[in-house]
Amino acid sequence: MRAKDVRGRFGEELAADHLQALGLILLDRNWRCDVGEVDIVARDGDTLVICEVKTRSSRRFGSPLEAITPEKAARLRRLAACWVREHDVHPLAIRIDLVGIVLGGGEPQIEHVRGAVG
Repeated sequence: MRAKDVRGRFGEELAADHLQALGLILLDRNWRCDVGEVDIVARDGDTLVICEVKTRSSRRFGSPLEAITPEKAARLRRLAACWVREHDVHPLAIRIDLVGIVLGGGEPQIEHVRGAVG
């Protein structure tokens, strides 16, 4: 496995732990369909949460969350619709969260933005 892939998996584990510590219930991880992949699907009360995780080794090239382009945001919305349709669930609300992880320089830094993609 490439170093980038190992870093990404580690970041997803940190993000999953972070979300669970906040009380979210994890429903799915690394779910794939023709549209792409969802890193984490969770439930926050009656809200379905689609979570994109970006992990970087440093902030040298900016925040990991800056990697979310308008195209990626649109894909996340399509992925949310696909997940709901495939699992035949009817949540009261759907929210797309972003979790940015920076690993370099001591303790990992976690930035969680709720409802970052409208």
